[in-house]
Amino acid sequence: MKVFIIAEAGVNHNGSLDLAKQLVHAAANAGADAVKFQTFQASQLVSKHASKADYQKKTTASDESQLEMISKLELSAEDHEELQNECDNAGIAFMSTPFDFPSLTLLTEKMNLSILKISSGDLTNLPLLYKAGKSGRDIILSTGISTLGDIEEALGVLAHAYLSMTEPPTEAAFRAAYFSDAGQAVLKQKVSLLHCTTDYPASYEDVHLNKMLTLRQAFGLKTGYSDHTIGNEVSVAAVALGAQIIEKHFTLDKQMEGPDHQASMNPSELVSLVKQIRNVEQAMGISSKIPAVSELRNAAPARKSIVAAVPIKKGEILQEFHLTLKRPGTGISPSKYWSILGKAAAEDYETDDLIE
Repeated sequence: MKVFIIAEAGVNHNGSLDLAKQLVHAAANAGADAVKFQTFQASQLVSKHASKADYQKKTTASDESQLEMISKLELSAEDHEELQNECDNAGIAFMSTPFDFPSLTLLTEKMNLSILKISSGDLTNLPLLYKAGKSGRDIILSTGISTLGDIEEALGVLAHAYLSMTEPPTEAAFRAAYFSDAGQAVLKQKVSLLHCTTDYPASYEDVHLNKMLTLRQAFGLKTGYSDHTIGNEVSVAAVALGAQIIEKHFTLDKQMEGPDHQASMNPSELVSLVKQIRNVEQAMGISSKIPAVSELRNAAPARKSIVAAVPIKKGEILQEFHLTLKRPGTGISPSKYWSILGKAAAEDYETDDLIE
């Protein structure tokens, strides 16, 4: 299955529609499957009392609040529609993450997106998840800062919402929906989980890529990896471990002002990542251990045959000193060595002749 590569533009447009359009084309030119933005109304997302995350304090002005920072990064509904058209023209899927109810409504009812990406920060925002599930859209759910119990609870909410159950939304109803056959079936059809380390940039020792395998085993859903590390190797390793979705932040210039630029790839690095993923994806191949066609062409020059170590006369009883093993592999295989010892030579042989 082809890995679905999401180029995460996020808020790296700095509130500029022109920069956002340039990000669309950079992602398309790199060969990503989708470019993803973040949809929010700052006043609905952040209270005036919210402090910045530690990484945001390092990359943005120290004298502004999180609300002030976020407000500068907001795109209007009209901007979103222009970006969607830009994506259509560039041949890349438009995606976005809703962070509040009005934004969810914009993406589902006005823009009619078929897939929603829900951030790790909203995995416990069960009302938002419930409304997202009620929209019937496929959901890619990031699982940073979470336990298996948190994820199971979120999936129960989604199962209940997808099934449009008559029971009101309660913890008991969510659990019943999750453990029902219909609930499990709809989750497998509609939901993907991304392993994620919610830190920017994430250190290698905090990645714990094996957790992606735990997610797959625990929930039986399509899984992938949202990569916040510097470099490509962890994303490529995730693909080798079976990730079906890879998401990674990118920017036009890492030196721009803004919270996420420094932990993002630049366009040339995105090109490299997509190429590496496609190469590894191709290299994974089939699981049956049979020779590749290209290998068969090399069998004769690479393998050995049983040959005469010394001149041999017809009728001589073949002993170990008569035989040796040399290339090419066009004669009797060395695997038959013991079976021909003690037999009479069928003809005369000179040194290095293939034993027939």
